[in-house]
Amino acid sequence: MPNISNRALHMPPSPVRKLVPFALQAKQKGIKVYHLNIGQPDIETPETALNALKNIDLKVLEYALSEGNIEYRKALTEYYHSLGFSDLTPDNFIVTNGGSEALNFAISTLCDEGDEVIIPEPYYANYNGFTSTFDVNVVAVPSTIDTGFALPPVEEFEKKITEKTRAIIICNPGNPTGYLYTREELQKLAEIALKYDIVIISDEVYREYVYDGKQQISMLDFPELAENCIIIDSESKRYSMCGVRIGCMLTRSNKIRNAAMLFAQARLSPVLLGQIAATAAHQNDGPYIRAVREEYTHRRNVLVDLLNAIPGVICPKPRGAFYCVAELPVDDTEKFAQWLLEKYSLNNETIMVAPAGGFYSNPELGKKQVRIAYVLKEEDLKRSAEILKEALKKYREEFSL
Repeated sequence: MPNISNRALHMPPSPVRKLVPFALQAKQKGIKVYHLNIGQPDIETPETALNALKNIDLKVLEYALSEGNIEYRKALTEYYHSLGFSDLTPDNFIVTNGGSEALNFAISTLCDEGDEVIIPEPYYANYNGFTSTFDVNVVAVPSTIDTGFALPPVEEFEKKITEKTRAIIICNPGNPTGYLYTREELQKLAEIALKYDIVIISDEVYREYVYDGKQQISMLDFPELAENCIIIDSESKRYSMCGVRIGCMLTRSNKIRNAAMLFAQARLSPVLLGQIAATAAHQNDGPYIRAVREEYTHRRNVLVDLLNAIPGVICPKPRGAFYCVAELPVDDTEKFAQWLLEKYSLNNETIMVAPAGGFYSNPELGKKQVRIAYVLKEEDLKRSAEILKEALKKYREEFSL
């Protein structure tokens, strides 16, 4: 038998995808599964992007530039100029195969084996995977559901900083919680980064989807962080085009960019067809973004109100992204989520949720929580909430809770 690396053996499973075999078995039995577990919107991709792919007139699908083709980087530059960051040029961007590769580039550029990154938790589960790949240690700073997952006190971050600390990673607005950072919170993080000369890696892929009249504050708003900031961006959720696998790593630091380019060159190039679609999507996208934001606002309101009406369920109202974390009156949401797929259905229908333990460095902290994505249309969300309500009754009876 071939040897398997320790790195592979210790790679954490995805809490979003590891229940997929049970969902497939349920479907094979004829049960309809409502997927609340994954951020795959049912919103249609912009026609401009689809038409750009349909109308490709190329004789050769050649390599793209390692840093990304200039047409797309110009589109990104114009987009960021519209956000108020007029100093940026195409040279500030490295185009990546999704935001995931951008995060890999950022971590591999900043960190050596045994180095540390600080992350407020719960956090996007794949941060564990990205750091594990490079033998980098996550140092978590817990937030709590009773504060709506607000940023923990800055003093808690300072307590965690050591000589091995290389970066603080945040997601704003947040996956899985939907928390939206305030300017004051970000200012405190910026001050810590400068004080200890570490980097803020700010994952801003959900920037467009914030609610209640709020606005997302980017770490780019702090020019003093020019040498200490990396922005992670992606087209997947902005334009409901997860399959194009196009994102970018953005920094004002030439030192960081030049180092990251070595990794970009080693993987050859980002997807050519994805860049063509993404470039087109950015053209006159205002009406699309506004309509989608309005739809997500409505879906959030419907789902969160229904969840909080279920006895024993606690769900803070998120201010951004399209996820919420809910606490359920169960003993273990990992067990409950599998039970939903293996043992339960209501009129031949069930739901799939993501147990929140996988979004914590210590899974026990999320043992009674789930992440739910409100990426389905209103009637499906209403039906899902109904199934959850009845399932909780049945589960609590069956296990004498």
